[in-house]
Amino acid sequence: MPPSILWLCRDFRFRDNAALAAAAKAGPVLPVFLIDAALRAQGAASRWRLQRALLAFDAELRRRHGAAVLVLEGEPEAILPALAARIGAQTVHRNDWPEPATLAAQQRLGRALAGTPARLVLHPGHLLAHPRALRTGSGGAYRVFTPFARALRAIGPDRPVAETARLAPLADPPQGLAPDRLELAPDLHRGRAVLERHALPAGEAAALARLGAFLDRAADYAAQRDRPDLAATSGLSEHLAMGEIGPRDLWAMASARAQADAAAGAGIAAFLTELIWREFAWHLLVEFPRLAQRPWRPEWADFPWQGDGAALTRWRRAETGIALVDAGLREMRVTGRMHNRVRMVAASWLTKHLLTDWRLGLAHFADSLTDWDPAANAMNWQWVAGCGPDAAPFFRIFNPERQAAQFDPQGRYRRRWLLGWQGAKGEEARAYLDSLPPGWEVARAWQDRATPGGLAQGRARALKAHAAFRRQAPGP
Repeated sequence: MPPSILWLCRDFRFRDNAALAAAAKAGPVLPVFLIDAALRAQGAASRWRLQRALLAFDAELRRRHGAAVLVLEGEPEAILPALAARIGAQTVHRNDWPEPATLAAQQRLGRALAGTPARLVLHPGHLLAHPRALRTGSGGAYRVFTPFARALRAIGPDRPVAETARLAPLADPPQGLAPDRLELAPDLHRGRAVLERHALPAGEAAALARLGAFLDRAADYAAQRDRPDLAATSGLSEHLAMGEIGPRDLWAMASARAQADAAAGAGIAAFLTELIWREFAWHLLVEFPRLAQRPWRPEWADFPWQGDGAALTRWRRAETGIALVDAGLREMRVTGRMHNRVRMVAASWLTKHLLTDWRLGLAHFADSLTDWDPAANAMNWQWVAGCGPDAAPFFRIFNPERQAAQFDPQGRYRRRWLLGWQGAKGEEARAYLDSLPPGWEVARAWQDRATPGGLAQGRARALKAHAAFRRQAPGP
């Protein structure tokens, strides 16, 4: 049988990998990973993490099947048709990743393959269910989370695909770039060494081990998931973002544990709700591909957001003087991750107290997060800013001091990341200084810059700006 090309993107796993299973069933397989414009446009931290995912997958592919990933640089429509002709492939298998730039690349490739013996075959796997399967009674996309979640639970996720037992490698594969010599994120600067010290293990085996450890303590998840000072969350966001574990497989394993362990049932149910929130974000991105560039609510296009300036610079450099905000931004700089509760507080501070454009915060997160997810990042920023789907009302303004008192009551999280706060001097707090790029001048010890009444004044300023905007907005 003729060989197939397995075009890899965000599917570095062997379980529930529909494209890999289809390619392996058809005949010899050539796995290919492309360094294209869409990849180069990603943030530095996510490119760095993707390289680790690629290395882990390539090593396991070699161990299991004696095959290797062919890494090439160029655009899919230029590389893959010529490669298919060279090896005689008639199919290019790909797990669908419905991100706008990737969808555009898939369409260009489809046009380039027209008139050739090869064709592009897309497989589901990045989502729990195809967006066409979840529509409202009028046939449109859901715009509110609660009915979306109800509908998804009613139909249930798609079933995972069985793991491939045997994959036949191409007998004489072309030569490409060595995965262990790639440099996908040269712009990390000094942050690289710091990220490497604080990195979580990459790969499918690490993802499955992390899931197992989480399910063992899932009974506490519902009560403790908002506590950044506790290890209560799953820690699976990087693995999901890289496709080292699939959401359908994750849902199936978590649901099976909930049925077997009644004590963990409530915690796992809350966890699966968070997985549905991720799904909601992706369905919205498919419906509204400009989610990262334009407000979901069109009336917000004229809101007088502040642009780049001194306030944004202090926020980016984690020197706002607000302890919980700066602790989260420093955690992200050092580890590439940030606790979700703290993400909301940091985003609220930027968009509400500082009235700064949510897209500037989104861009900083996109460049800094190792678990960057284009759909979740865009939707969550719009949700906090008040201009997105199912958004929190604008008057919901997080008070970082109250949030810290409620969710970091002993200050362990803030001491972990703020050098000098209440005498903090641990390695992780010091690591932030080691991660800074040239030109970032920050105080060696963190400084509290909050002024008496400053939080109330910032809230009042935000509400006043919103009230003026509402008065000036055109009526329906």
